[in-house]
Amino acid sequence: LVFRFAAVDRPLCCTFVCFRPWFKPHPTSNKYTAAAAPKNKLTQNHRHRDRAPMSKRTAKQSAAAKRGKEKAPAVPASDEDMLAIRGIRKEMDKSKADPTLEELGVKDITEVAEMEDEEVRTTIERVMVSIALSILQGDGFEYHIPSRDKANQHYIAELDRIVLRNVMKTRVFASMASVRKTAIMTRVLELIHQVVGKGIHITKRDLFYTDVKLFENQKQSDGVLDDVACMVGCTRTSLNVVASDKGIVIGRVTFEEDGDFIDCTRMGVGGKAIPSLYPCVIITGKGQPDVATRLFLKKVRTALKIPVLGLFDSDPHGLKILSVYMSSSQNMSYDSSSLTTSDIKWLGVRPTDLQKYKIPAQCRLPMSDDDILVGERLLQEDFILKNPAWVEELKLMIRTKEKAEIQALSNFGFQYLTQVYLPQKIKAGDWI
Repeated sequence: LVFRFAAVDRPLCCTFVCFRPWFKPHPTSNKYTAAAAPKNKLTQNHRHRDRAPMSKRTAKQSAAAKRGKEKAPAVPASDEDMLAIRGIRKEMDKSKADPTLEELGVKDITEVAEMEDEEVRTTIERVMVSIALSILQGDGFEYHIPSRDKANQHYIAELDRIVLRNVMKTRVFASMASVRKTAIMTRVLELIHQVVGKGIHITKRDLFYTDVKLFENQKQSDGVLDDVACMVGCTRTSLNVVASDKGIVIGRVTFEEDGDFIDCTRMGVGGKAIPSLYPCVIITGKGQPDVATRLFLKKVRTALKIPVLGLFDSDPHGLKILSVYMSSSQNMSYDSSSLTTSDIKWLGVRPTDLQKYKIPAQCRLPMSDDDILVGERLLQEDFILKNPAWVEELKLMIRTKEKAEIQALSNFGFQYLTQVYLPQKIKAGDWI
């Protein structure tokens, strides 16, 4: 995925709240641009809010408000409201780039990189030629792939992400224990070779339905797909196999993807209440995020150089989802460098918010045994233990055995989230 970003006005997000930096005017135009990033072909544009023309809708709303027929639109966030965000921006400007694994002295790690279609195709052909030669010599064939077992997952505290140790395993076609997985891997390699050769993209569901009898269920083909990416040494997106559309983005950003211009400021009325008040971009993975949503968030964070604030349900599963965005999942640890956004601030809904904002008892839910088990496991995770404030929040959640969804805030009114909760949190810098 290669994006050309052009931010519209200064860019919060329901799952992520991303604030736009302050820009200087471009010397040759009235547009505002950020520092160029030629490697990723990223650009940004910006106009002063006070110079932007009033939309017809806003003008009608203002006129109607004067006639007493309708409430005036909410006032956009002031500079004072954004002081805490500016503070994060200053910290980001001063911070140095994350050290590399080599600089940290970490060795024997499996990491992948983005590849062009031709490089993926050539690598697969080399693998298949070696297999053909092995068969002709009467030795059968086998695959040597990085092991993604839990024991090989390694947490790097300095980078706050999980990586995959370079431990190999072998799948032998002549072995009853691995013959089926070896056959599935051969079939997936064949299909990927066709896809990249034609320069097209398919979904994981499409891949599964090409050979349902062999794969039996999609988990089989999905798992082997990750193995193929590891073996080839490329990101999963480089295989041109994507998940079905899931994530959503709206807010003050436009970007270009493969020649298509996408304007996220015109993505319908849903969710526009927040971007109209705050200069922001809202991204949600609608629960457990897919690879595309995680990649997009990382690209937005890197390209626009903006803080990211996270808004999740106040339960262990919400925190688990946050951990995937920040530190990666174990299944995708081999590609954690391009999928993780490690400096996300936990804005809410936090366990302490239930009392602080007086969430009524009827809007809180009792935690199930599974919730408590997930919470206790999280208390053993490195990314939680490194942040004492997170530990205290999680301990409070387990102790009270209460959880609440973001929608619990609607008890105070449908606009309470956008007009009270988020503004108070953002102005006070109430995140951890």
